[in-house]
Amino acid sequence: MDGSGQARGFVEFDRVQKSYDGVTLVVKDLNLAMPKGEFLTLLGPSGSGKTTCLMMLAGFETATHGEIRLDGRPITQVPPHRRGIGMVFQNYALFPHMTVAENLAFPLEVRGIGRAAREEKVRRALDMVQMAGFGGRRPAQLSGGQQQRIALARALVFEPELVLMDEPLGALDKQLRERMQFEIKHLHERLGITVVYVTHDQSEALTMSDRVAVFNDGMIQQLAPPDELYERPANSFVAQFIGENNRLPGRIESVEGGRALVRLDTGELIDATPVNVTGPGARTLVSIRPERVEFKPDQIPADAHTIEAEVLEFIYMGDSFRTRLRVAGSDDFIMKYRNAAGQRRLEPGERVTIGWSPADARALDMP
Repeated sequence: MDGSGQARGFVEFDRVQKSYDGVTLVVKDLNLAMPKGEFLTLLGPSGSGKTTCLMMLAGFETATHGEIRLDGRPITQVPPHRRGIGMVFQNYALFPHMTVAENLAFPLEVRGIGRAAREEKVRRALDMVQMAGFGGRRPAQLSGGQQQRIALARALVFEPELVLMDEPLGALDKQLRERMQFEIKHLHERLGITVVYVTHDQSEALTMSDRVAVFNDGMIQQLAPPDELYERPANSFVAQFIGENNRLPGRIESVEGGRALVRLDTGELIDATPVNVTGPGARTLVSIRPERVEFKPDQIPADAHTIEAEVLEFIYMGDSFRTRLRVAGSDDFIMKYRNAAGQRRLEPGERVTIGWSPADARALDMP
């Protein structure tokens, strides 16, 4: 799936391709349109083409074929500094010999903005990222989180309509990274700017984005809001890449009325929702999210498929329990459930009956 067929957007990729050697395409016939004010994340593994797309939009790479438009204007021949785009990088890219205020003033000087206006814009930008009073310091005197805030302020100081962020939180520790995710999202909502954000971290993508484009092998595999990606993955790659899921191999027996009957390789017959499978006889992976699996009889849905399981491992995770089970020949079937009052722990070696709703099982194409 891609972004083709959509109405004209503020940012548009029209049949864009990129090759570095003239043979191998790292971006393949990309069609993508995003409206003004959207927070779009390009998500995918290393080498999937997401960063190359961002660099072509920024002007640091040139498309081999196709056209990129910003607000309806082709920008392929426009140099980076004339595109009016703010950039935030993982390594901050701050000038070490300049103070914070000088770092922020630099993009304003380049644009010929006068001293008084520069000072006012720098002050506003520092307030925006809660760094007022730090203007006289140098980057080396700041923590990693503070440097990232300054890098963000520098991208916003000249009030661009589009901001590109390339793995901006990758160098931060987990707690600070999570806090910065919300800060960036709140800034986006408050300022109404358009953001294209590149990451390989699925939790960042799900937390921050209006829509997520999942890349693999130079192509968008699915473009959708976070909840749709998680609940209704378009193929096995998206299901595997977004969140955790159990996968049971089998073969399609029949498809009728939006339901597929699947015979697992171990012989069990189960119902699932068919996604991107051709029909009877096709090989499939049945995907079930760990948190959709129940083991308490009163919590297993009335229409559930049930199956016997053996507990192999119990892991305490604080707010939840994670249990590894042997199910239908797989020793890596995971069930997650909330650590609630009265919730019992399952012991290794224990046998339980587990179940899930057919609506939560997806019969996907084999990768």
